[in-house]
Amino acid sequence: MFPRSLAALALSSFVAGCAGAAGLQPFEFSPEAEPAASAAARPVCALAGLQLPENVAVFAAGAYSGRKLAFQIDQSGHEGTQIDVAVNSPARPVVLMLGAYEPTIWNIGWSPGTRILAVLVSGYHRQAVAGLQAQVPQLNSSYDNRGPCGYFYIGSDNLAALNPMARRVFGRPVDMVFPAENGRVVVGDALRAGTRLLTSPEVAPASFRDPGAPLAGPAGLEDAVRRGVLRRATAADADAWADAVMRSSPPRDLPPVAGQGVPRPPRPSLHNAYVVLKPFTLPAGLFGAHAATLLVPVGVPRPEGNAGHSTIYDFNTLQCRGTACSGR
Repeated sequence: MFPRSLAALALSSFVAGCAGAAGLQPFEFSPEAEPAASAAARPVCALAGLQLPENVAVFAAGAYSGRKLAFQIDQSGHEGTQIDVAVNSPARPVVLMLGAYEPTIWNIGWSPGTRILAVLVSGYHRQAVAGLQAQVPQLNSSYDNRGPCGYFYIGSDNLAALNPMARRVFGRPVDMVFPAENGRVVVGDALRAGTRLLTSPEVAPASFRDPGAPLAGPAGLEDAVRRGVLRRATAADADAWADAVMRSSPPRDLPPVAGQGVPRPPRPSLHNAYVVLKPFTLPAGLFGAHAATLLVPVGVPRPEGNAGHSTIYDFNTLQCRGTACSGR
């Protein structure tokens, strides 16, 4: 590319040459100065234009997580959860502060006469709001979305951030905190039996399911079996692992045991055990009783994703990785 001065000289020479050769008039062209790069508008920790009445109630609700779903709502590798929020405050309009650590769908309903003026939702992983009317302003600020307000979640040890955040966004402190249990919370007054709750069908909880992520936990493993990505492991698969390790290891100086011979290396557990047949991304939620045993044959790549408490036996490297590998 020409320097600016050379480019201008070349353009003027070209125009003058053409005018002289064919009787054309000079073309007056003065390029405009390049506009200064405008700084991208930074998101602000505020709900623009929100006007709150003096009697508004600031209610906070949430938990570390809600009840587990059979799918994921983000790419964190954590199983999605849901918290159903029943708001009952017919005497005072309400703004809500909702917070959970795990990826969570907040499914909101309200009693007749209750007015929800705004919602601030936060957490570490993705947070999503369902059941709310479109005209109700929302501010979603989590760690994962690098939100303008940072992040918080509701817990007995995480209350210190709530009042400063409430003053920043709503101009007043939190009136009351309502801990969620088992994926449910009543915010405001206690609900009378038979109270009919309202909700908006505009955004349903299932709409936040991430189609690019596998089903979570055992459902994800069984789905992989149906798709031919995994198969159930057998005793022969476990024996094959022990044999392969024995062949690749130096002879062990162990005496034979009556009826057994020289002890063989430990076999993988067959509890919730699978053989990986194709490239596979581990589903979220393989913790505790949902942990799996995965055997990876030669030529098949090791699964990607969060193994949780699961154990992976890789025939390609003869390495065991996971919670059951200690001492093997």
